[in-house]
Amino acid sequence: MRKRFALVGAAVAALVLSLLTVVPAHAAAGFTVSNGRLLDANGNDFVMRGVNHAHTWYTDRTTQALKDIKATGANTVRVVLSSGDRWTLNSATDVAGVISQCKANKLICVLEVHDTTGYQEQSGAVSLARAVEYWKSIQSALAGQEKYVILNIGNEPWGNSGYTGWTQATKDAITSLRAAGFQHTIMVDAPNWGQDWAFTMRDNAASVFDTDPQKNTVFSIHMYGVFDTAAEINDYLNRFVTAKLPIVVGEFGHDHSDGNPDEDTIFATTQSLKLGYLAWSWSGNGGGVEYLDMVTGFNAAQLTSWGQRAINGANGIKATSRQASVYDSGTGPDITAPSTPGTPTASGVTATGATLSWTASTDNVGVTGYDVVRVSGTTETAAASTATASATLTGLTANTTYTFAVYARDAAGNRSTRSGTVTVTTQSGGGGGSCAVTYKVAGQWQGGFQGDVKIANTGTAAVNGWTLRWTWANGQTVSQSWGATTSQSGATLSATNVSYTGTIPVNGSVSFGFIGSWNGTNSAPTGFTLNGAACTTA
Repeated sequence: MRKRFALVGAAVAALVLSLLTVVPAHAAAGFTVSNGRLLDANGNDFVMRGVNHAHTWYTDRTTQALKDIKATGANTVRVVLSSGDRWTLNSATDVAGVISQCKANKLICVLEVHDTTGYQEQSGAVSLARAVEYWKSIQSALAGQEKYVILNIGNEPWGNSGYTGWTQATKDAITSLRAAGFQHTIMVDAPNWGQDWAFTMRDNAASVFDTDPQKNTVFSIHMYGVFDTAAEINDYLNRFVTAKLPIVVGEFGHDHSDGNPDEDTIFATTQSLKLGYLAWSWSGNGGGVEYLDMVTGFNAAQLTSWGQRAINGANGIKATSRQASVYDSGTGPDITAPSTPGTPTASGVTATGATLSWTASTDNVGVTGYDVVRVSGTTETAAASTATASATLTGLTANTTYTFAVYARDAAGNRSTRSGTVTVTTQSGGGGGSCAVTYKVAGQWQGGFQGDVKIANTGTAAVNGWTLRWTWANGQTVSQSWGATTSQSGATLSATNVSYTGTIPVNGSVSFGFIGSWNGTNSAPTGFTLNGAACTTA
């Protein structure tokens, strides 16, 4: 809406009309920054609690990934995009689709261009100016989405060479975006691969913020090996809070090749200071950092230790996330928890899995999902998340007794009281000792390969539910799979059937495949066990 000027006196109107200049448009009703805090479009304080998702490399996984990320209780997802310089271009149509899915799942969308990563040090990395041109090229997808989208100009936009250029390049990028009409809250990543060890962003943040004519810029620090002590984490974040400059931890993990970050302090300090954080990342990591996957193979039921910590641990997503008020119904936030789900019942129990069902919960707005937990005394461990009143559990151990219960949750992150418990004892896993495994490398390239595995039942009884295990000899890892869900502990790989591969009839077989990584040598494993019993190698 352009400002209107009232001119007094019709006689002078014609004289001054030609002297009027165009006044910049008011900022659209979206996120804003006030007194160092990020406010949503309703003017309510918004603290990001969320996850990074590598959309540009896994576009076919995004629809389900965003549903699963929402099911953790997250209120934000940071989405990896490409300007087309290093990876496949994400078009305006594609980005509009991502935004639509974020809104459907009531998530705030932080969109970032990844091609800037490590500029001036990483081969092929592009400048922030190039990222701005990309944002302009897809502006049609972003216009009008200011309530739901934050624009992260470029990921880790400088390496460890020439990083002092970050300050002016960032100012120029902000100025250019505002001149092009972008009304969104802008997020800027730090240099030094996002970790700002030289304090370029910290020491120049105030001048960068003042460059934004809308004063609507948020700073993002990535915390990996540089932030391996509580003192470093607290000092860095508190300096921004004291200066009343908005800061979020845009990426972090529990481990990294450059050192061991102090993730417990990151969780605790961001919670005490009411600062946002976005864990890296949902799934699909490669290049030696597969341990940063929060779930295995994009399977929400297969939380890794990092996913368990980030979602269910102290000061984690589930305990601290609150949905953006722009998604709340009525005039205020939804603070009413769903009713308690019915006590689950078990069916379809096999050696490695079971199906649980329960009476659905009710809610004043609507139940969005359920969390199944394994109960052991006073300890709970996440077992599965589902949008319906049933869940199929996989990866259980044969001849083992488990106790499970269920929580319901709504879109605002409210969680019900826990249901009653059900006890399940898995079968002994018959048929696992009479098997033959055929393992082959179907294709191989530098650092990666595709594996195919066939399991033949050579016994006299059908196999109903299975887990196949082997140990790698050369440090290989699996990043995704089909026909089975995989998890890895050190060198040991476990593959568990999915619904359509669960039964292996006598004299029959099932197959599954996977994408893995290797370095130096990629020898085939030689020892396989099915449900704990050794198989021959075909």
